[in-house]
Amino acid sequence: MPDAATLSHQKTTHVWEAAYPPGVDWHARIPQRSMVELFDESVRRFADRPCIDFLDKKYTYAQTGALVDKVAKGLQAMGVKKGDKVGLFLPNTPYSVIMFHGILKAGGTVVNFNPLYAEREIQHMIQDAEADIMVTLDLKVVYDKLAKMFGQSRLRTIIVCPMASILPFPKNLLFPFVKKAEIADIPRDDRHVFFKALTSNDGRPAPVPVNPTEDVAVLQYTGGTTGVPKGAMLTHGNITANTFQANLWFTEAKDGEERMLGVLPLFHVFAMTCVMNLTLSKGGEMVLLPRFELDQVLQTIHKKRPTQFPAVPTIYTAIINHKDRDKYDLSSIKLCNSGGAPLPVEVKAKFEGMTGCSLVEGYGLSESAPIATINPPSKSKAGSIGQPVPGTEIRIISLEDRKTPVPLGERGEICIVGPQVMKGYWNKPEASAETLADGMLHTGDVGYMDEEGYIFIVDRIKDMILAGGYNVYPRNVEEALYQHPAVAECIVLGVPDPYRGQTVKAYIKLRDGMTTDKEDLKAFLEDKLSPIEQPKLYEFRDELPKTMIGKLSRKALLDELEAEKKKAG
Repeated sequence: MPDAATLSHQKTTHVWEAAYPPGVDWHARIPQRSMVELFDESVRRFADRPCIDFLDKKYTYAQTGALVDKVAKGLQAMGVKKGDKVGLFLPNTPYSVIMFHGILKAGGTVVNFNPLYAEREIQHMIQDAEADIMVTLDLKVVYDKLAKMFGQSRLRTIIVCPMASILPFPKNLLFPFVKKAEIADIPRDDRHVFFKALTSNDGRPAPVPVNPTEDVAVLQYTGGTTGVPKGAMLTHGNITANTFQANLWFTEAKDGEERMLGVLPLFHVFAMTCVMNLTLSKGGEMVLLPRFELDQVLQTIHKKRPTQFPAVPTIYTAIINHKDRDKYDLSSIKLCNSGGAPLPVEVKAKFEGMTGCSLVEGYGLSESAPIATINPPSKSKAGSIGQPVPGTEIRIISLEDRKTPVPLGERGEICIVGPQVMKGYWNKPEASAETLADGMLHTGDVGYMDEEGYIFIVDRIKDMILAGGYNVYPRNVEEALYQHPAVAECIVLGVPDPYRGQTVKAYIKLRDGMTTDKEDLKAFLEDKLSPIEQPKLYEFRDELPKTMIGKLSRKALLDELEAEKKKAG
């Protein structure tokens, strides 16, 4: 890890620099600062501007900053010291922003929890992260699940945030009566601290010194697709560096003028940076929605006029396929950055045509805070994840020795070097050493770089299908399937085959009112895929499994296959 608070780069020439977007300097200095400093600076600069709009209740930067200070003081009064872990178990609400920055100002480390995790996963993360304090809402759907962790884990205290308090008048008064069945029955004991009590103070927390390159701001647990989730240690410097990198890239965004639609969950690293921290750094307004509901999203865009809308491809696909989409004015959206999953070329073209926005695909990992590459809005390349953001090197290395760079155009493992790369995995030195070998973040993704420094992902190393001795990349097959007019969503994976080792299977959701079958798809793909890549098995479903942020979930289908295999004996 770098030991300076700011990174600069020697004038080494990289292939992408000649094709870099106008006005963006790869060699720009990337500050690595305290998240507390970054937040406080925005509160000072944009005090009277709207910071959060949640279901029509608004908070200015000054109001948000005052609540953050009170949270920090309250946490310190509870005994939270530098480095103590505090877990957030929240959907998107103002509390998500206020508690996140309050924990950091108190000197603590944020641990982001997905409220949809199974109890086993929640228990593991509480134990692994050493999170004695957790924060959640007073709703049964989240509180009841978390309360079970008393006695099953080291959980000591739950900070309870009332839903009614963040709703506008008169909803705040009606909520306890109309939604009484949804409100949890919470004991008034020393294991529970209510938000009002936490923030009943003068809002003057004790300052906590921060070393940006060493002190961990967030433990961001990976999704667990390859086993037990691991906590990526993201320092204050990692997160602020990534925020500055995004600001350097999106040159057309104006301070104090952008409105960001936040439907992606803030506990996910993509939204943490691209919705919350990027917006805060620009003095923008976050229009937060508690979850993805298609009609609500369309109504919100129509009414609230957001200018930016980060999302995952399945959300853009859902909007494209909505039967009444022409009833909504989506023209306020100027920029969308897509991440979390491959963006089908067809989806990009259709969404841009509908809205007039630039929809650019980016790429990153929890371990890189997350942004590593983005397509320039001025020159996207279809199917590419873009060029390295300022201060970031992308190296394509040999799949055989994991060290040797391969020539342009050749496939290898995508590796990342930059100030946003994590410090390591919490309490996992061996996994850290393997993932950060030779000073690079090894992503496990296979791809190649073209002569202008654009990177193209071929697939995950672990998702690659080995059929009859040949490598088949699911993404390539999926891109071909998406060209068929009846295919709305698809997932391709390898299933056991006694003759070929694995064979290619496609799971498909059709567009409303459209039909196709195996024979039609086979004929359609004949000139698009080699015989070895052609799916041999098809399964049509009304819905395909998705993760919390709306990514199509290959893991869920693999788990299904594994369960069927065990059941069959």
